[in-house]
Amino acid sequence: AVADSPAGAAREADVVFTMVSDDDALKEVYFGERGIAEALRPGLVCFDCSTVSPELSMRIHEQLQAKGAEFLDAPVTGTKPAAIEGRLGFMVGGDGEKLEQYRGILLAMGSEILHMGPAGSGAKTKLANNMINAINMAAFTEGLVMAVKAGINPEAFVRVVQLSGAYSRMFELKREKILNGDYSVESELKLTAKDLRLAVSQTAALGIPSPLLHTADTLYRLAAEKGLGDLDVSAITRMYEEWADTSVVRSSGTSEPDDAAAGSSERRKSFRVPLNIDLQVSIYQWEKEGAFTGQSIKATLLDLSEDGMKIASDVPLAMDMFVVIHFPKESQLPPITGKIIRIDHKGDTFHYGCLISGIAPYTRIQLESYIKNILEKRFSQRSRK
Repeated sequence: AVADSPAGAAREADVVFTMVSDDDALKEVYFGERGIAEALRPGLVCFDCSTVSPELSMRIHEQLQAKGAEFLDAPVTGTKPAAIEGRLGFMVGGDGEKLEQYRGILLAMGSEILHMGPAGSGAKTKLANNMINAINMAAFTEGLVMAVKAGINPEAFVRVVQLSGAYSRMFELKREKILNGDYSVESELKLTAKDLRLAVSQTAALGIPSPLLHTADTLYRLAAEKGLGDLDVSAITRMYEEWADTSVVRSSGTSEPDDAAAGSSERRKSFRVPLNIDLQVSIYQWEKEGAFTGQSIKATLLDLSEDGMKIASDVPLAMDMFVVIHFPKESQLPPITGKIIRIDHKGDTFHYGCLISGIAPYTRIQLESYIKNILEKRFSQRSRK
């Protein structure tokens, strides 16, 4: 039977299951217009299988208890194939007796149910588990791209991983998709990026260091910014392939990369953003072995693309010189190094095309955010005029 609202569904049910994308969606389902909260009554049991913040799970648990209803956070492990085949694993936080009472319903969808502790424990477990999954995915991709760039056959390398301590469940699930260039969705990359943001908040609240988590958070946010968010989580491989200028797809693979996403990447490389920002540039000149001389000049950043920038100055420079770009203080950007690969003489001014490479992922995100803010301000000023 189909209901016209979450409240309508809950009124006709003894047990309610929810599984939505994020905190906002879950709050809307429970507390939005005609949400489940309108149908709460003593005895109603609600299982939430979403990956959301533990704080939200505990808050909903408290609010439902006040109405005599029960809430258990029960996120799952397993992607689309496991859901179809009824092989999901449930990690449950909340009343253990209620869980045992309704275990049979969960077993209709899954193969294992684990009680992790009081309310919020399922959500906490899921974030820690997803953090490991994301790190394993990135680690395999990074190693694979490194091997292929060095001339190793991708299938041979995958076999080595399979026989070694580098093996992981994520490797097992995603290796064929990566080797075939098949990024059809089993678990969306943007949801992994969301889960990592929640995990970062959780480690901050606990006051514990998490360097690998923070690196993974940066990587997946950058991949989502590159337009890979709607593809499978394994599509993070595409970002590494772009950085390394190589492909890990097996030569006999029949699956073709998604044309829209590939086209988006190519357009982004060729598209140049006009900026005209005044900045300081440090110029370094090789003098002799182990020695450089340098000077600082004023310049204008004319435009920027994915892998290069054009600066203008009235100071003559030479090909292959290295320049260090110092952005305005408000950008909070570190200095970025570029190599002069093109020189155009425009009257009394020189335009220098600079290749930039080796930028850390986090710096790329900062740079993109800075550019976005500049363009938004300009658009806003034009709109007011």
